[in-house]
Amino acid sequence: MIPTFVITLREGVEASLIVGIIAAFLVKEGRRDALRQMWIGIAIAIVLCTAVGVGLDIASEELPQKQQEGLETIVGLIAVVTISYMIIWMTRHSREIKAELEGGAASALAHGSAMALVGMAFLAVLREGFETSVFLLAAFQDATNTNGAGAGAVLGLICAVGIGIGLYSGGVHINLAKFFKITGLVLVFVAAGLLATAAHTAHEAGWISSFQSEAVSLRWLVHPGTVSESLLTGMLGLRPAPTQIEAFAYLVYAIPMALFVLWPRGRKTVRRRIAEPGVGAARTPA
Repeated sequence: MIPTFVITLREGVEASLIVGIIAAFLVKEGRRDALRQMWIGIAIAIVLCTAVGVGLDIASEELPQKQQEGLETIVGLIAVVTISYMIIWMTRHSREIKAELEGGAASALAHGSAMALVGMAFLAVLREGFETSVFLLAAFQDATNTNGAGAGAVLGLICAVGIGIGLYSGGVHINLAKFFKITGLVLVFVAAGLLATAAHTAHEAGWISSFQSEAVSLRWLVHPGTVSESLLTGMLGLRPAPTQIEAFAYLVYAIPMALFVLWPRGRKTVRRRIAEPGVGAARTPA
């Protein structure tokens, strides 16, 4: 439940932020007529992303067992790569993302193109939706309780929409840098768990045959069938008895990525800007 909740919450907030800023600009410029086209475009993007996720799931179920495991491995690896790119990009740009989005929207309107904003909203939702489809498909394949995973996804989406509406109306103020840092750290462990699962399914598909003995027993901590197992597996991606290749994949990914997300940023950049000649009023990161 927790991985799917964090995935839809994070992706949903990012999409809601973009859509909210664009909607605010359209209303501010008196282009409420373009709002209808924007919502139609968003609806089409959601349908397309849902169709991709359903199509991949159906294709997986119709394949023989080994091919299913192979497809699950590929989907898991794609999800890990995409999550990693998202974490790295957002960690570097989370302080400026709102200002950059507002600048892009203002630039589009300055050139007299409300439809450019509609296109921005469509592409933003399409991109986030495709990413979410791949993430959720991998997370559902990795989940022991699909009902809980589904509930987590729905709850995360509802919370994301609520936060988006609050940001749009001005009634909610959140520190986006901290929000993306916290959710990014959780996603690091989610991605590490997905990578370990991909190592497992690759073995089931016959692609990996080495290093399959048990690396460590975590049964004392991760009790199968308990709430603690759901929390530890969901938050940290821990398994009761990972194999050597699974433990290796998990640690090699989780340690450097967690350090990257937690590494302090921003202060040196701000001090350097203030010290530069002629930069008396350097822009403070959002």
